[in-house]
Amino acid sequence: MAVTFRLLKSQTIYKGKVLELAVDRIIEPGNLSVIRELIRHPGSVVVLPRLPDRKVVLVRQFRYAARKPLWELVAGSLKPGETPAQAARRELLEETGYRAQSFKLLFSFYPSPGFLNERMHLVEARGLKQFKARPEADERIRIGKFTPDQLRQRLIDRKFEDAKTIIGLLWLLGRN
Repeated sequence: MAVTFRLLKSQTIYKGKVLELAVDRIIEPGNLSVIRELIRHPGSVVVLPRLPDRKVVLVRQFRYAARKPLWELVAGSLKPGETPAQAARRELLEETGYRAQSFKLLFSFYPSPGFLNERMHLVEARGLKQFKARPEADERIRIGKFTPDQLRQRLIDRKFEDAKTIIGLLWLLGRN
């Protein structure tokens, strides 16, 4: 079912390294004329790194927006022309030092479609082998390895606050 809308005017208010902020005047389905503020983002990958012993690799890093460090699945923005599997390979090595034998796209989702066009792609990484991590200059990352039972308990205890991580872990634990 095709949904149609008409873009009447778009104004880019800010363009940064990671995102753009636009104000769009549109006619939505139902002939509703509205102004929408939109954050444009190139999309990102979320990696679910699974070790042979069933443990999952998570990273902990300071997140300025949250004002604290968070445990998260490996993730990062897509670069122009990059597929989710290519981005997953790059981000996994960069943040954790692991290389994977296989990557499988599980599903894609919009984390906050009310004002953000970012589409996140959840990718499972298997057959991990440890190499040297290559974090970016502004990244300070700690690595943790968690069993499914530990992840389940941390979810129950509300220890995870990052939405992409909660989504990925609920998918994983819902299958076991």
